[in-house]
Amino acid sequence: MMVDDEYRMIADACERIRSVFPPNIETAIILGSGLSDLMSSFTQVGFLPYSEIPHFPETTVPGHSGNLLAIQIGEKVIYILQGRFHFYEGYSTRDATFPIRVLAELGVKSIILTNSAGGLSQNMVPGDLMLISDHLSFFCDSPLRGENMERYGPRFPDQTLVYDVGLRNLATQLADQLTIRLHTGIYAFMKGPQYETPAEIRALSLLGASAVGMSTVPEAIVASHCGIRVLGFSCISNLASGMSGHPLSHEEVTRTAAMAAQETIRLLEALIRSDRF
Repeated sequence: MMVDDEYRMIADACERIRSVFPPNIETAIILGSGLSDLMSSFTQVGFLPYSEIPHFPETTVPGHSGNLLAIQIGEKVIYILQGRFHFYEGYSTRDATFPIRVLAELGVKSIILTNSAGGLSQNMVPGDLMLISDHLSFFCDSPLRGENMERYGPRFPDQTLVYDVGLRNLATQLADQLTIRLHTGIYAFMKGPQYETPAEIRALSLLGASAVGMSTVPEAIVASHCGIRVLGFSCISNLASGMSGHPLSHEEVTRTAAMAAQETIRLLEALIRSDRF
């Protein structure tokens, strides 16, 4: 696909979204597995199913509702993406990150990426939250592959600070104030949909990973390419393969994420309300 075609598709999606949502929204949250109902308690000021947004992919994974919302938290209105798209669903990483380009075109300046992930550290237990400090993208097909979208960023973007230091410091301080147990670690991307083997988990641990999952990294790469500030959280939904003594399942992932939702809501709400966000 030519870049001019992609620009046109982005413009089509933005036109539809602007017809429904308030203007000048600068923050977005993408909700991962089991977290789609995370913000249901807040006032909704805009709603569109992904199916009604031109060129948006379709969600096929349980736990991903597939809706774009706008909600009001305090004085701020933010986008909520209920569900995301994955490489393992058959999408290229470039197609799966199409919504990030749309958000950039709409004027979003900050994005919070959430996911459910397998924990690789013995210090973490299912239900804990991990602040993402960096990621491993070795197994991720780059969403920037192909003709560069010069409108958004350079051909060879720096990846030294994908996850914004100021936002990470703020999240850590707020978690302390709210007495929320918040770990910090490196997130490793794997293509899926199969869960990792014990040998792969041992290798990722040796590389410094604290959590592993099948999302987030392509979105973080594209967001950073667009100049969007990125903050990432993993809900540790299970211990990684070979660590728990029982087989892994998607049902366990969504169930644990739902159990941890209230703590996640408290921290996200505090972040959005903060004058420093």
